[in-house]
Amino acid sequence: MRHRQEHLLIQHLESMSRKVLEDFQEIIKEYVKGRRGLYALYRRDKLQYVGLASDLRSRLRAHLRDRHAHAWDSFSLFLTLGGDSLRELEALLIRIAKPRGNRSKTRFPRSQDLRRVFRRQVKVKQQEELESLFVGSGRRGRPRTRRRKNATTPLGPYVRGRLAIRMPFKGRTYKASVRSDGSIRFRGKLFRSPSTAASHVTGRPMNGWWWWKYERAPGEWVRLDELRRR
Repeated sequence: MRHRQEHLLIQHLESMSRKVLEDFQEIIKEYVKGRRGLYALYRRDKLQYVGLASDLRSRLRAHLRDRHAHAWDSFSLFLTLGGDSLRELEALLIRIAKPRGNRSKTRFPRSQDLRRVFRRQVKVKQQEELESLFVGSGRRGRPRTRRRKNATTPLGPYVRGRLAIRMPFKGRTYKASVRSDGSIRFRGKLFRSPSTAASHVTGRPMNGWWWWKYERAPGEWVRLDELRRR
């Protein structure tokens, strides 16, 4: 049986004049009273404010007389089903659009900031490029490269520290950890490769690169095979 896919956005009303809200509140009420979603306020087609509300009608009526009262002349509505991701979506919109009327600082507490990781990888790349400028004795014309100590296991060349992994099988989730040398520890036993560790779980030959997953970003679990594609 196919599961019906849920959508965040279910209805929307865009580019409406402020006069619609002032003169036709009864009609607007039929659509937005007690419903939650995101809204945007514009002045001469330029975004002024983005907000999230559990009762869109009350919030929009408030904006007719609050500090934003004279800052907008049109609006758009985006009705949603709700969910925990709505506040993050609001923060994302504010971060991207930077409306003049939004004062709050936007944060993403459950999102990993990649700047530190990116900076570290750039330093590694720059060091490799620097070393390639010098030719070692006996290897004329070839750049000197450093062999990783943990390249003796299949996972070794792709890890730089401990890595938590997990594997779903027959309704259960099995957890293990990859050590810095690329070996896998599962229930007190060590395995040289993802496939031997996966076969230990299932009792039959398995492609561990496909079955085991690691957390590439907070909440985002992807197959180990992605490490070889980077």
